[in-house]
Amino acid sequence: MSLPGQLLYHLWHRPTGALRESLRHGGPIAQWRTERGRRDMQAGAENLPALPVLAHAAGRQIHFLTGARFWWQTAFCLHSLARTSGVALETHLYDDGTLASEHRENLRRLGLPIIFHDHAALREKLERLLPGERYPTLRERWVNYPHIRKLIDVHLGGTGWKLVLYSDLLFYRRPDFLLHWLVAPDRPLHAVDCIESYGYSRPLLARLAGRPLATKLNVGLCGLNSSEIDWDQLEYWSATLIRTERTNYYLEQALVALLCAGRTCAVAPEKDYVTLPAPAEIVSPSAVMHHYVDTAKSGYFRHAWRTFIPPCA
Repeated sequence: MSLPGQLLYHLWHRPTGALRESLRHGGPIAQWRTERGRRDMQAGAENLPALPVLAHAAGRQIHFLTGARFWWQTAFCLHSLARTSGVALETHLYDDGTLASEHRENLRRLGLPIIFHDHAALREKLERLLPGERYPTLRERWVNYPHIRKLIDVHLGGTGWKLVLYSDLLFYRRPDFLLHWLVAPDRPLHAVDCIESYGYSRPLLARLAGRPLATKLNVGLCGLNSSEIDWDQLEYWSATLIRTERTNYYLEQALVALLCAGRTCAVAPEKDYVTLPAPAEIVSPSAVMHHYVDTAKSGYFRHAWRTFIPPCA
């Protein structure tokens, strides 16, 4: 970029973009309140009330990528899921490299059957099964784009069906759809997005898929069979997408859309498993689950999590 172009970017486009984004989230005061709520939620995760003794749901597993930045969201998600489902699902937590002993202890206090997958072991598996000379794009993305670890760390070298959840979910009613799928999974599972967000053009994705693509697939809930993932194909897709249309935040979602293309999937009912809940729905939930993306983060941090903390806590 030329010097005049750099000046124009830093003096006009960058501050204008920051102001536009701030207004989209309610303005500076609203953002300050949201940030204060975020800090309160993080502190609240250390004081989540003890769960009742729950029956262990043998053979039913859920999977999360988590770390220092997200362990407290994972804790609230797990707490709300256990409380509403009434069973203790075996929970696999994949360390993104930042999960400290105090974070693990706070998560263990929930009293759920938790298995931690250490970062060092995940890195060793990566070196062994996804060597950089053969999978350069996936390896680069693993380092610089943590979202893809929800595919790689969870499924690489594994077999069978696995349900991966995002940490920024809260459950308000029994998630029968998920519980039934976990009993006998036989097809991919995904949620529905508020808008289609694949990050790459439809023609490019359609060409790579060679089959019809789902509309508005969302990976906040994502059930895939580890045995069916072709890592050579995933490398080719990733390299082609990035080479053709650059890197994108939604690469993980685009790859899952390609994996699910042309398949009959278990699709979480949109009215019960809500991505981007409206403000009124956040305050008075009628859905089974909320996925707090984008502008819903303000309601998530300022209001939603407090439902799970007793007033005296």
